[in-house]
Amino acid sequence: MHTPDSGTGDKGIPAVPLPAASGGMADAGILQELDELLPLVDSGILEDLEEQLDGAELALRFARDYAAMWDQRYSRLALAVENQDRASALDAIISLRITSAMVGGLRLARLAEMLETVIRQGDFGQGQALMERVAEHGDRTVSELQANYLKNE
Repeated sequence: MHTPDSGTGDKGIPAVPLPAASGGMADAGILQELDELLPLVDSGILEDLEEQLDGAELALRFARDYAAMWDQRYSRLALAVENQDRASALDAIISLRITSAMVGGLRLARLAEMLETVIRQGDFGQGQALMERVAEHGDRTVSELQANYLKNE
């Protein structure tokens, strides 16, 4: 079973410190640090998922569904952030955070955690600034899953 490296948070996502709310997450060097410290997709997490589900079939199905739902999931989140709908945005971002972590999308899961923090603080301007990064990393996460994990389907 894959075990997180030391220095990881309790969710298995390496801890990248969040800047103070007033510091502006989108402008901080934190996003560059995120790219450097976290893999786009951690294959060890996918291996763990296969173990937990007693084989690759269900894990592959979960990853395939995750990839297929990306556009819909992102659109729902973007609309909620744009409309400053806190409840809908939190629902969408928590779903994204959890499912991304489950497929090994650590960078996207960490971005989702950052976005969740700013939404909880009511900073929708900062949330909108993070959405471009969420879109980019979501697309890249799905592409990597398709190229390296779902390629033999």
